[in-house]
Amino acid sequence: MLKNNKTGEETVLNATGFFVAIGHKPNTDIFKGYLTMDETGYIQTIKGTSQTNIKGVFACGDAQDNVYRQAITAAGTGCMAALDAERFLVEHEVESFIEERAS
Repeated sequence: MLKNNKTGEETVLNATGFFVAIGHKPNTDIFKGYLTMDETGYIQTIKGTSQTNIKGVFACGDAQDNVYRQAITAAGTGCMAALDAERFLVEHEVESFIEERAS
């Protein structure tokens, strides 16, 4: 059942499925002036990675993907960002620092 929120008219729409998109602007304003973004506000990453223009800062999901957005992209690129961050920390020997502090 569909309801026209202006007229109140209700109609039945026969469908086998539908997709709802929530918003077309990412919530990335907090990073303006720091991270490179496109004209819509999506954080730009180095092609094929989750790396941003700032060394050690990674972006993923619908904050950086203006094509697919939402859940699957967030899960997949979230994994990419976690792996990129881990490699960055190991490369910069942060892992040994963290281990020293933990013991």
